[in-house]
Amino acid sequence: MKIIYIHQYFRTYAEGGSSRSYYLAKALAQAGHQVDMITAHNGNRYRKAVIDGITVHYLPVFYDNKFSFWQRIYSFLTFLLKAYRLASAIPGADICYATSTPLTVGIIALALKWRKKIPFYFEVRDLWPSAPVQMGVIRSKLLQKLLFGLESRIYREADKIIALSPGMVPYIARKVNRSKVYVIPNMADCGFFRPEPRNTPLAEQYGVGNKFVITYCGAVGQVNRLDYLISAAGYFQAHGCNRVAFLVAGKGRELARLQRMAQKHQLNNLCFLGYLNKYKVRELMSITDAVYVSFDQKPVLQTGSPNKFFDGLASGKLCIVNTKGWVKELIEGERCGFHADPLRPQELLGKLSVYLNSRNALKQAQARSRQLAENHFSRELLTRRFLRMFTSEPAVQRPAKEQQPVQTV
Repeated sequence: MKIIYIHQYFRTYAEGGSSRSYYLAKALAQAGHQVDMITAHNGNRYRKAVIDGITVHYLPVFYDNKFSFWQRIYSFLTFLLKAYRLASAIPGADICYATSTPLTVGIIALALKWRKKIPFYFEVRDLWPSAPVQMGVIRSKLLQKLLFGLESRIYREADKIIALSPGMVPYIARKVNRSKVYVIPNMADCGFFRPEPRNTPLAEQYGVGNKFVITYCGAVGQVNRLDYLISAAGYFQAHGCNRVAFLVAGKGRELARLQRMAQKHQLNNLCFLGYLNKYKVRELMSITDAVYVSFDQKPVLQTGSPNKFFDGLASGKLCIVNTKGWVKELIEGERCGFHADPLRPQELLGKLSVYLNSRNALKQAQARSRQLAENHFSRELLTRRFLRMFTSEPAVQRPAKEQQPVQTV
C-alpha cells in the first residue's frame, strides 16, 4: 500500500519532540508499505531524505514555539498550500494519513479525497479548536463557528479517526458514528527508555547531587502553565524542604517569563536546562525520580496524551499530574503516581512526603510505572494495533464504557 503521511512536525530522535509519527511511519515501512512523509522544516528550500525506509519530504515552512497566534496561522496555511501541492503530485497513493495539530492538515486530506479520490484517516492529537477557544485565544464567534464546522467536516469525511486518548472519544463520538473512532494513545518506547542506575556525574553537573529530582520535559507554553511548578518550588524552598530539586527541560513562549519569575523569587532549587533531544532526555531520566505533567486547568486539556508522560513511564518514574482526567485515573488506579492540586503546593509536598520518607515506596511505584508501560503502552504493542488498521483485521479495542477510559488501552 502506498501511504501519504502528513505531519507538519515530524521529528526523529536527534531532533527531539514527539516521536510518535516516526514510530508509526517506520512500522508501516517495515510492514512493506511505501510511506511518503510530508513535513516542514526551518530551512530555506525543499529537502528529501530516506529515514528508516520512510521517504521524508521537508517543506520550507518556518515555525517556532514563540510564534504569536497569527504567526502560527500563517505557518499553518503556508504548509497547507505547499503540502497539498506536493501530495497531489505523488502518483498512485492508496490512502492519506493526516495528523493534527494543526487542524488545517485535515484540509489537505479533504482536498486529496475530493480531487484525487484518495481516502484518509485522521489522527486527533488535540481537540482543536476546543483548546484555543477554552484558552481564550480564539474569541471571534464567527471564526469559532467556521473552525468547529471544519472540524466536524473532517471527522465526517475521514474513513477512520484515531484519537490519542480515551478522554477524546465521547467528544468525537458526538460528531460522528463512534464505530469509526479508534484509540491509539501515545506510546512508551520501552527499548529506548529503561530504568537506569543514577548517573552521579550528571547529577553533580546539574547540581542536584543525591536530592529527589522532579523533572518536567516538554513545551513551555501557555497551555502548560509551568507557573504551577515555579510556585511549588517556591513553596518547598520557603518551607525548608531542601531535599527536592526541580528541573525543566523545554522551550516555548513562556520560558523567558518563567525564568524571570524564578530569578525574582531567588529559587535555588530549580534549574532550566533548555531544549533536549531524545538522547539527552534519556540521560536526564537517569537522575530523575519523578516526572511532572503540567497543564492549565481547562477541561479540554484533561483529554491530552502527553508524550513525555510515556517516556517517564518507560523510564520507570513516579508520575505527578496537576490536572484531572484519564491520566490521573490511570496512574492512581495503577498506583504509580498521584494528582496534586496545582493551586495548593502544600498538597504536592504532603503527597510526595510518602516517597521522600520511604525509598521502598518510591521503588515500588516506579516499578509499577515500567510495568504499565510494558503491558499497555509499549511501542511494539501499539504499533501492531496501528498496522491492523491498514488491513481487513479489526483494529483497536474500543472502550466498553465511557466512564472506564483506561480499559481502552
